Parts: sequence; C-alpha cells; structure tokens
Amino acid sequence: MRSAEKRAKGIKLLVLDVDGVLTDGGLYYGDDGLAFKRFNVQDGLGIKMAQSAGLELAVITGLNQKPVEKRVQELGIKHYYPGNHDKAPLFADVCQEVGVSMEEAAFMGDDWIDAGVMRRAGLALSVPNAQPEILELAHWVSGKEGGHGAVREAIAFILTQQGRLETLWKEWAK
Repeated sequence: MRSAEKRAKGIKLLVLDVDGVLTDGGLYYGDDGLAFKRFNVQDGLGIKMAQSAGLELAVITGLNQKPVEKRVQELGIKHYYPGNHDKAPLFADVCQEVGVSMEEAAFMGDDWIDAGVMRRAGLALSVPNAQPEILELAHWVSGKEGGHGAVREAIAFILTQQGRLETLWKEWAK
C-alpha cells in the first residue's frame, strides 16, 4: 500500500464531510428549533488557500441544514451535496464532474456513513475522534479534532506533499 505522503502528491480534489469534520459534530438548537453550527475560521482560510493553489473542493453531508449551506456558499465551494447518506455514488459523480479519477481525490470523514467513500478515495483522511472502524480505513489522521482546525491541517498536509505550501505562505504573508 502506498503511503499517505505519496497518495497526497496526486490529489486534485478534496471532498469533505461536515459534522465531525468541518464542525465539532455537535447539534445545537435554539428555542425556535433552528439548528446552529460552529465552524472553525482556520479551516475556512485553509479552504481558501487550497482553492488558490488550484485544489478543487466538494462537500457531501448526510444532513441538509441551512447553516452548512450558508458556510459552503461563503467559502465558494461549488460542489455541495446535502442530505445524502449514500455518499459513495456522489463521490464518483463529483470526481467525474470535476474531471479527476477517484485515485486523484481525497475524502475526509469520521463516521460509518463515510466508510464507502473512504474505501474508494485515493487518500482517505480522518480526525482523531473518528469511529474506530473509520480510523482503520484512514491513510492519514489529523492531530486536531473535527471543527478545531482538522481540515486546515489536512489541506496543509496535502499541499506540503505537493510542494505548494511554502509558495502559498509567501503569497499570503506579504
């Protein structure tokens, strides 16, 4: 099996789960029944960095909630698939739509619903508080938990392996 470092070199598409990856996995409800989500701004900047480096991004999530849709729009992620529990066919579809093979796509997930995609992705990424079965499928696990900078860390890992993080740092740190 190829190492995570070698797998990361050819990644052109990063597909993300939401709850437990882009968020801490908590579901917060107000008195009016509306859902609230907590997103990490460092993950958001990491997504912007990835986009500026030419990495395509997509989101496939089991829930369909307005706060997630709003955040995805704010981040300029064009490929958004809410309310889907069978993620593997959508993963294949987004790869085809973007024009990459599944080998050239990474997926970051944390729970059983993500297993099918993680088995197909060229690079399977996860968070340390993921379910044990998901951790076994992961080629790489972040040091940070979901919603606390794990996505930024994954993006930095991919771009480092591709030799592009240093250039981005110089561009952003002007």
